[in-house]
Amino acid sequence: MFEQVQAAKERLKGYANVTPIMTSRTLNRLVGAEVYFKCENFQRIGAFKFRGAFNAISQLSEAQRSCGVVTHSSGNHAQAVALVGQMLKAQTVIVMPGNAPATKRSATEEYGATIVEYNSEKTTREEVAKALQIKHGYTMIPPFDHLDVIAGQGTAALEMFEEIANLDVLLVPCGGGGLLSGSAISAKEMSPHCRIIGIEPELADDATRSFQTRKLHRVKNPPTIADGTRTASLGEITFPLVLEYVDDMKTVSEEAIIEAVRFLFYRMKLVVEPSGALGLAALLSRAVIPEGRIGIILSGGNIDSATMITILSS
Repeated sequence: MFEQVQAAKERLKGYANVTPIMTSRTLNRLVGAEVYFKCENFQRIGAFKFRGAFNAISQLSEAQRSCGVVTHSSGNHAQAVALVGQMLKAQTVIVMPGNAPATKRSATEEYGATIVEYNSEKTTREEVAKALQIKHGYTMIPPFDHLDVIAGQGTAALEMFEEIANLDVLLVPCGGGGLLSGSAISAKEMSPHCRIIGIEPELADDATRSFQTRKLHRVKNPPTIADGTRTASLGEITFPLVLEYVDDMKTVSEEAIIEAVRFLFYRMKLVVEPSGALGLAALLSRAVIPEGRIGIILSGGNIDSATMITILSS
């Protein structure tokens, strides 16, 4: 699988941003460790999702692209698929909940995607997307449970380990597990001693429970501020990869997530969405005990102004 991540990196050259790694002396003093942030909030569309979407869609045939692609997403993957479709001249259709963040929906529309809303109380986004796929002959590009998507997401950690060697711990946000499993695959190849820890909100802890019991758990519409982690469960592909490559899973409170977003904004001048700040939330709340050299993937920076105002005024 690591060979697929390496191939994805070559495919992404000239298209994806090689995002910066940043540090904070204030944070290092505060937690007593060396912390390095991989800033995927500076990736195209403002999140790591561009990597997986491009790696998957760029491998489709001309016929498949001409027929169009469909996916289901509350925001970042939607934007990524829409932008890649625009770049590669593929029609894109996105199944989105009515309560998706306004900034993410707006950007998705600006990239030329057709948005299909669904009622999460009556059906699932997967069911709606599958029906559209069957009816129109679209190719499905799911947000995480797809080998090419996972390989693309793994390039973020690959870049990080090429620049910062000998990390002791890597903290990665977890929703459906695409970024986490891809990052873990890269980390175990590049730095076998490094411990990979997935971080979830307490209110959306399905992956943590799945990891602990080795049985897939699900959650329905969790009310977490970290909207990128509201997936129902890990996937058929990501679940076994998480079990194989990830060392531990931890959860963080909503208060810890808010504190992390505020720290990144005020101390590091970084705009990071709640889902993207989960790793730092784990450090600041001591859900993960800080020690040694710690890598954190800041997975994205797409946050509504209303949510940011609420966080900064709390």
